Amino acid sequence: MDTSYKDKKVITIGIVRDLTGLSERQIRYYEERKLIFPERTAGGSRKYSFSDVELLVEIANKIEDGVQTHEIRKEMIRAQKKQTQDEIRRKMIQGQLNAQFGLRKGPSA
Repeated sequence: MDTSYKDKKVITIGIVRDLTGLSERQIRYYEERKLIFPERTAGGSRKYSFSDVELLVEIANKIEDGVQTHEIRKEMIRAQKKQTQDEIRRKMIQGQLNAQFGLRKGPSA
């Protein structure tokens, strides 16, 4: 499976700290609150992606605006559900088009 460079977990917490201006403690707190999901190396070090860095900046901006972490998490869950529903809808439409025109597979995404 090819992963976009933005989604590869290759950035250390120290670099994330430098890129975002957040402290390591803040970054770990957002992980504890299930707002961010770094991968762990065999040695236990956290690894983040560029997408994670962007998300952390968004989270920090919302926190600065007074939004609570539980509200951010609810918003993230709603967005994930909508994305899943949109993907299912897209696949259903593609299947209907394929059936209508006698195709077996849709175009590669």
